[in-house]
Amino acid sequence: MNRVFYCRYLKRLLDIFFSLLGLLLLAPVLLVLSICIVFSMGFPVFFFQERVGKDGEVFNVIKFRSMNDRRDKEGNLLSNKERLTKLGVFIRKFSLDELPQLLNVLKGDMSLIGPRPLYKVYLPYYTENESRRHSVRPGITGWAQVNGRNHLDWDTRLAMDIYYVDQLSLCLDVEIFFITVLKVLKSGDVVVALDPRVNIPLNEYRKNAVKKA
Repeated sequence: MNRVFYCRYLKRLLDIFFSLLGLLLLAPVLLVLSICIVFSMGFPVFFFQERVGKDGEVFNVIKFRSMNDRRDKEGNLLSNKERLTKLGVFIRKFSLDELPQLLNVLKGDMSLIGPRPLYKVYLPYYTENESRRHSVRPGITGWAQVNGRNHLDWDTRLAMDIYYVDQLSLCLDVEIFFITVLKVLKSGDVVVALDPRVNIPLNEYRKNAVKKA
């Protein structure tokens, strides 16, 4: 298949078809999870967060909530680890928190497969080459996610994003899709506890690298 045709036209059509199909087929699961979240953590059911998409445009990514709003005596939110509920651990273990992003795909903010959308604050910390990750729509899953996910250091993860951008094709997307399904079933490479030693922000990672240089 012609790569340009796939990237410009067919990939988006497949995103619309499969995200709509997924929302219809998963409607009962989405409903049950929503009810469980309400009883476990209350409203709201969804968590919205600004992320950077194609061409550097900012959008709100949609996820199921996995943390409550518990605060200390001074009214400050407790740490992420303290607010992560048992239901939240289960949701993250099987990547169920990502399911509402099918709405982002349907809207055109995201693709089913592509580099993960990251925080706006990271923008100044990409190299010129790494910034090319924003030349395609971000994805629910991607090449870095099926090759180590959060267990990879930032340099490796971003290099894999650029590999995806350069090699983007129907065959690669199909490969990523099936590996993703297998990893979700095995609950592989999922970090649920938000350990700062594993999930250090990119800005801190790059600042630390400068200090060591």
